[in-house]
Amino acid sequence: MAERSTAAVDVADNNGDGPSPGGEGPTAVGADGATADGVAEGQDTPEMSTQDEPGAKKGTESAIVAPELHSGHKLARRYRLEECLTRLDGFSSWRAVDEKLRRAVGVHLLPADHARARSVLAAARSSALLGDPRFVQVLDAVEENDLVYVVHEWLPDATELTAVLASGPLEPHDAYQLVSQVSQAMAAAHREGLAHLQLTPSAVLRTSTGQYRIRGLAVNAALRGITSERPQLTDTEAIGALLYASLTQRWPYESDAYGLTGLPKGIGLIAPDQVRAGVHRGLSELAMRALANDGATASRQEPPCTTPDELAKAVAAMPRVRPPEPTFTARPEYQRTAYPQGSYGRQQAPPSAATQQVPVLPRPLQSRTGRVLKWGVASLLIAALGLGSWQLADTLLDRNNPGDPGTSEPQTNNGGNEKPKPAGPLAVKGAQEYYPDGKAQHPEDVGNTYDGDSSTYWRSYSFKGGPVLAPFKQGVGIVYDLGEAKDVSTASIQLNYSGSKTAISLYATDSLSSSTPLGSMKKFASTETEGTTAALRAKSPVKTRYVLVWITAMPQAPHDQYSDAGYKQAITDVKFTG
Repeated sequence: MAERSTAAVDVADNNGDGPSPGGEGPTAVGADGATADGVAEGQDTPEMSTQDEPGAKKGTESAIVAPELHSGHKLARRYRLEECLTRLDGFSSWRAVDEKLRRAVGVHLLPADHARARSVLAAARSSALLGDPRFVQVLDAVEENDLVYVVHEWLPDATELTAVLASGPLEPHDAYQLVSQVSQAMAAAHREGLAHLQLTPSAVLRTSTGQYRIRGLAVNAALRGITSERPQLTDTEAIGALLYASLTQRWPYESDAYGLTGLPKGIGLIAPDQVRAGVHRGLSELAMRALANDGATASRQEPPCTTPDELAKAVAAMPRVRPPEPTFTARPEYQRTAYPQGSYGRQQAPPSAATQQVPVLPRPLQSRTGRVLKWGVASLLIAALGLGSWQLADTLLDRNNPGDPGTSEPQTNNGGNEKPKPAGPLAVKGAQEYYPDGKAQHPEDVGNTYDGDSSTYWRSYSFKGGPVLAPFKQGVGIVYDLGEAKDVSTASIQLNYSGSKTAISLYATDSLSSSTPLGSMKKFASTETEGTTAALRAKSPVKTRYVLVWITAMPQAPHDQYSDAGYKQAITDVKFTG
């Protein structure tokens, strides 16, 4: 059971007619259809419904028998079935092995004449085209030999949110990361026209690195025949329920579900900070804004969130929840024992036993050879002291008698006494944005970075992934022209946003062109900062005319008048010294 709860396999738990927010529904678990988490899944909202394909007769679907397959059966001579996790509603879910790539995978199987076979294939292929790493990826969707099967990732190092919440509510920082990552991921999916509709605690996985992955995008609902008239609202309320459960370890409805106890009957939906003491106030209000969309909003009367994108913006606008400070255990004080040295753990000899005399070794340098060596070293030290004293006296006498015959005035070397020139500012003669991938940011604003006005700036777009931009984008930057080749030693860059991390590097290049490969340039300085000032210093001055300021990591910043919330940065001033 523990292995199933950590696997990235979307297990079908019921037939879509699960408990509604106001009461309990049937648990669709047969004699051999125990689900992976042991509860009936499928918290349908009023907007969701279970529908069959056109032409399917109502009530005949439950009579469809899942394909009679067994462990060891191979699909496409490649996927070997290992363990059946669920057999329900005419389809089954398996843990399997991809023998070609030698890795574990998850497989959903159903007959090709199943009423939902066409919709499952379409949903799986649409989900595979999204390619977002925040979702468990669909690897294959095939109809073959009267079977339809969907193959997807298996994450052995991931744990279902159901299992995580079984040990207690999440810390505020973990709950903040959950709602932030899940809302951003679902906002990206809805922009591509994909909805989940079954976003439950068993559909969210937490990896060993603390990242959250969502499984069953579009496929979960297709397997159960679930649709919704307002899919964005359905997924938003589901995210609110996940946040509510992570803060209180209670399901925000009267029915028990997913191993969580529901709210007391008759009191309605109450805020998480009224259910459990110590709940973060901002996250509590955020959960209510996502859940209560029928007129009952949060306590501060802020507007409800009806789409994942609105919820993601609300998360970005609230103050960031910091992780807890690490606690260090004080080292225990050393306690001296009462045992004599060398006698602990040994059996003491009886008083009448004769004690054996241990020979005492002579101290170092007490032998004849040691005495000779000691006197030799002492003689050398005395001779060295005498020679040094004589040289010191001779030097002092030479200084007191500058006119003695045989001495000459010291020759001054004007060239050798010249002090190195102090570093000075280098004027920027021009600049151009550098975008080797052909996707510019705001090239018309590069002049604002060296105009001497700190209120003007050049900015990047807002990116959804970060703080490191790769692999979606290698970086953004500006190439500066110093007019002629000069020695560049330092650079001071003023930034507009502070946060987790801004990574900046300096490169020496031979032109202002954006087509120059980054690999052909010489990198001579780099730094990371969490503030709004980045200071870069080269180990030794580099002679170049063109300098590239290259940004590869950006902090997360909230929504402003120019761009949405996301990972972004802006440069207000750039100064070089040589």
